[in-house]
Amino acid sequence: MLNKELYLNEDMFENPQMSATRDGYSSGLLNLAKIHNDVVVLTADLTESTRVEEFSKLYKDRFFECGVAEQNMAGVAAGLAVTGKTPYISSYATFSPGRNWEVIRTTIIYNRANVKIAGHHSGLMTAEDGATHQATEDIAILRCIPDITIIVPTDAIEARKATEKSYDIKGPVYLRFTRANTSIMTTDKTPFSVGKNQTFWIGNNPKVSIFATGFILYNALTAAKELQKEGIEVNVVNVSTIKESDTENIIKEASTTRAVVTAEDHQITGGLGGMISEVLSQNMPTPIEFVGMQNTFGESGSPDELLLKYHMDKDSIKEKVRKVIARKK
Repeated sequence: MLNKELYLNEDMFENPQMSATRDGYSSGLLNLAKIHNDVVVLTADLTESTRVEEFSKLYKDRFFECGVAEQNMAGVAAGLAVTGKTPYISSYATFSPGRNWEVIRTTIIYNRANVKIAGHHSGLMTAEDGATHQATEDIAILRCIPDITIIVPTDAIEARKATEKSYDIKGPVYLRFTRANTSIMTTDKTPFSVGKNQTFWIGNNPKVSIFATGFILYNALTAAKELQKEGIEVNVVNVSTIKESDTENIIKEASTTRAVVTAEDHQITGGLGGMISEVLSQNMPTPIEFVGMQNTFGESGSPDELLLKYHMDKDSIKEKVRKVIARKK
């Protein structure tokens, strides 16, 4: 059942509300700007699609349009951070951190510059734009760099909270957002803390722990509800912080259920699946199955078509749950 202590959206199954996580980023920036005069925003000719248009209108002297020059944008942001500003750089994830990786690594992260990197249009949810614009490797290429926090909000409300909380982290932060509208699972009352996992679905004597990040958490919750009707109980954990990971929670879940499934809109190599595997291999060796992109690029199509083709829908999660239970036996 849904965890009552988290004040989740109880109508998410019967009457789902939809919004893009990039819209939560926009709201979070505007809230921060009202309070903190040091917040500035930079974009690379993507004002509308990265949802910083309203900020650019209300705070013209704190907005920088850098043009199609992501690497230059990162360098400018690092310079602004040195002067005491808190820059948020906004672009598509395939360009930043994708094309922008080395400059982010050397100019921002290596120097501990207080820059927040907003990677938009991530994963398969970029849909019809195809493989060139579907960033399914962005978490992996940043997670291997020291001293950066990586946050993947599960819905638009959590995206707003994550954006606001990122300001309090003194150092580089990567915020990952999607383009398409996705289900809203949380509410304004749902607590959010960077570096802490949350169990959204609590099973009665659960047999499997499902760790999910981003919008795919909704598919995991739907799978959990249907599995319960079949007599299979699971826990579903929201992993919004990929780095630094909530190691204590991961070990606790694995020790309780002795079987794990991970679900993400990203390559399973280096993403959530990789992170969970690293924690478990060192602390609690556990049977594990992965839902995500498995050593392949995406293609053009609607979000639902792509999730089905690449086995990231609720039925695929259910299949992995059954498989890992069989392995445990």
